[in-house]
Amino acid sequence: MQILRAENYRRMPWKNGGGETAEIAVFPPEAPLDAFDWRISKATVACDGDFSLFQGVDRTLTILSGAGMILTVDGQPEVTLTRKSDPLAFRADVATSAVLVDGTVIDLNVMTRRGRLRHSVHRLSLPLDLPSSPFLRALFCTEGKMVLEWSGGATTLQTWDCLLLEDGDPPISVEGWAGVILVEINAEG
Repeated sequence: MQILRAENYRRMPWKNGGGETAEIAVFPPEAPLDAFDWRISKATVACDGDFSLFQGVDRTLTILSGAGMILTVDGQPEVTLTRKSDPLAFRADVATSAVLVDGTVIDLNVMTRRGRLRHSVHRLSLPLDLPSSPFLRALFCTEGKMVLEWSGGATTLQTWDCLLLEDGDPPISVEGWAGVILVEINAEG
């Protein structure tokens, strides 16, 4: 179990140089942008433009703050994403562009290497009981504060903090007032 605090995330420019990303977690640790197996990051989108391409990668995008964006993915019909929208899954190696609805947006990106791993992203509400799982999971606080308790321990997550859970970690009880996103990453097959 790892507690990841927002102020410690690694900040870096986007792959295409069009904005800034705060890398929450990546595997292998400190993997470059063309060699990760999985990656969770938070991006600030301040203007309309194209997304960076990641060959062989699947991506899920979730709006965390701002009015939202209108996405065009691989020439398909436009999709409007807001803070109330379900996370949107799409291939990260196809042409994707965004038009901001009304000003800067912050979003959560989850990416996995196709053929090795797959992922799912869900918005949840509290209270919540998370059983143990063989999958890697990330519990991300989108706003507010949540209190996590497990046998032998407890912690509090604030806005944009994250908890990584691995196989063998104990069940967790989560309470508080917070927006919650649960990410699950597992092997394909």
